[in-house]
Amino acid sequence: MYGTNMGIRKRLTWVLIIASGMFVILMSRLAWVQFVHGDELQKKALEVRMRDIPVEAKRGAILDRNGNELVTSISVDSIYATPGHVKEPQETAEKLAPILGMDFDKLYTKLTKNSSFEWLERKVDSEASQKIRELNLPGINFVEESKRYYLHPSLASHVLGFTGTDNQGLIGIEKSYDAELRGQPGRIVTEYDAAGREVPEAIHQYIPPKPGYDLVLTIDETIQYFVERELDKVVAQYNPKFALAIVMDPETGGILAMGNRPTFDSSRWTEEPREIWDKNPAIYYNYEPGSTFKIVTAASALDEGTVHAGDSFYDPGFIKVADHNLHCWKAGGHGSQTFAEVVQNSCNPCFAEVGMKLGKDNFYKYIKAFGLGAPLGINLPGEASGIIIPQKNATNLNLAIMAIGQSIAVTPIQLISAAAAVANDGVLMKPQLVKELRYNGKTIKKIKPEKVREVVSAETSRQLRNLLESVVAEGTGSNAFVEGYRVGGKTGTAQVVGEKGGYVSGKYVASFAGMAPVDDPKMVMLVVIAEPQGGSYYGGVVAAPVFQAIARDTLRYMGLPEIPSQKKPKQPWEVETPSANVTVPNVLNYPVDEAIQILKAAGLQYQTSGEGNIVCKQTPGAGGQVKNGTSVILNLQPVKQNGKDGELITVPNLKGLTIKEAGNILEEIGLRLVPEGTGLAVTQSVKPGTKVTGGTSVKVKFAPPDEDNDAQPPSGESNAVQEPSNITNPYEN
Repeated sequence: MYGTNMGIRKRLTWVLIIASGMFVILMSRLAWVQFVHGDELQKKALEVRMRDIPVEAKRGAILDRNGNELVTSISVDSIYATPGHVKEPQETAEKLAPILGMDFDKLYTKLTKNSSFEWLERKVDSEASQKIRELNLPGINFVEESKRYYLHPSLASHVLGFTGTDNQGLIGIEKSYDAELRGQPGRIVTEYDAAGREVPEAIHQYIPPKPGYDLVLTIDETIQYFVERELDKVVAQYNPKFALAIVMDPETGGILAMGNRPTFDSSRWTEEPREIWDKNPAIYYNYEPGSTFKIVTAASALDEGTVHAGDSFYDPGFIKVADHNLHCWKAGGHGSQTFAEVVQNSCNPCFAEVGMKLGKDNFYKYIKAFGLGAPLGINLPGEASGIIIPQKNATNLNLAIMAIGQSIAVTPIQLISAAAAVANDGVLMKPQLVKELRYNGKTIKKIKPEKVREVVSAETSRQLRNLLESVVAEGTGSNAFVEGYRVGGKTGTAQVVGEKGGYVSGKYVASFAGMAPVDDPKMVMLVVIAEPQGGSYYGGVVAAPVFQAIARDTLRYMGLPEIPSQKKPKQPWEVETPSANVTVPNVLNYPVDEAIQILKAAGLQYQTSGEGNIVCKQTPGAGGQVKNGTSVILNLQPVKQNGKDGELITVPNLKGLTIKEAGNILEEIGLRLVPEGTGLAVTQSVKPGTKVTGGTSVKVKFAPPDEDNDAQPPSGESNAVQEPSNITNPYEN
């Protein structure tokens, strides 16, 4: 009996020991969980029970320099579902689908998904939101978000850009300053039980969002309107591939306006083709500037002392460089002239001579100093750097051609910044679009204008501005003259470079770069019209009038005093001779540019009607007696003539045209081209103005422009047609 009791006691003792050990282990584990990992596990438990509903921050507004709102954000409802709370998914989907414009199956899938949160539709309009609220559907909830609202949808759209569904900036200022505009999102936190049901009197926490900063731009809304208005007009008249204009404050580098055509509605950007909104031509388009680049050439040579305003030059009509002839736009050249007149006349041979005298090292020094060949750092996405022949590869011929604005590619923002440096006493400023950041109406940060470097001296700047004034007052830029203000500038006409190198026949870029008032410039402007249609493509004809209209309204808007005596000087063909009668010359079947030159030489003015390159009708007719200064209406609509019933056709002047251009012209009027050689037209078998029957063959001799011949571009100051045909295209290097 005793042995049995001892056995039981021993077993009980072991049970007690084991139980006590297990209790100690459990208590130790409990203490470990409670005191060591308690906070971590409590947090995880809360995460299981809590549901986050994001609350989007209100995106900051974008204002113009005067505080006028250009972009703001408005409150809208976004609809979401808690699938576990939706009692009748099919019925709910049937009611919501037509209101939200969603596919029933897609909506039903979301309502039955095994999740605690599903977006149904973001940023719905107020009417749809109100209809859904009235349905009072279980499991369907609302959260307030903000939607971007562009007060003037197509105004400066490439500058402002737009946002995506998640309030992120995608292009333009919206993208560049996305971090500042977006703000910090908030949350609504709610407690749910294991079944996904909201717990009564549970933990509810609202973490408010922090709104984004407001941006104040350098853009002036009123000046931007002037730009957009004139761009619409030039598009309607010339139907170009695209058109742009930039207005800059030369003292600060601030962009007062930047407009492009075609444009788009920032609030409906998804409806537009990507190629319209994807890039901003004002900062990415690489193009040969043509004669507007002569501003850089002249500034460099004057500052270096290579040339002075009174230095004498002689232009025989061409200059020979490395066995190549670079021709002047004026047949026979300008003869003897000072450098001031070289600038006024936009004389290519003389500018080529200046470029070569300047030398490779000095020329490239100034090109780089003016900010060409590298991005300027304007805070917009997609800025290009331009294209420059590497200095080590540049030849004397390259220098001559670059001096007249060919064999070098710039962006519009680079060219206007270079012109602004001349206007700003030789100081180059970094282009600026944002002047300050605000929060709750208070200025948080001011962005000061940034000086890049002094490019030329103030004296050089003053001299060149006076020379540029003569271009507008007496030279090729007369159409940019603004009555009451001293305006200076430079026209440019350049041919378009093809994708595989070489120039594209019949495609040009017309431009004008100018500043006013010349004595103390408050604005600088660049107008670029790419590939205008309708026969006119010269910078002085197409781009200069756009400058004139914008500059006139901008200078008056700025409140700058007018000079009463500042009247536009009359050009030679505008001088009135009341007692003189003029015989109207015959320009029927002539290229429109040549016809215009003939009329001007006769003391007549002109108006054009229709589109095309050939004058098919003129009013008054040839031989009529009219007063000096009378306008002759030129009908440019091409009309195929067949020479039947004895109808005679007037042979046009084909000199200086390519084989393709001459062939197209003759074909349009019912004649046949018999070409001989290649290059530009030098002579033709039938004299211009001769009347022949339809189908007559005209034998035309063509020769490369590098041969010692008199081939010239049709008229005006286009540089592009003057490049020797056997010069290697710099963009192929």
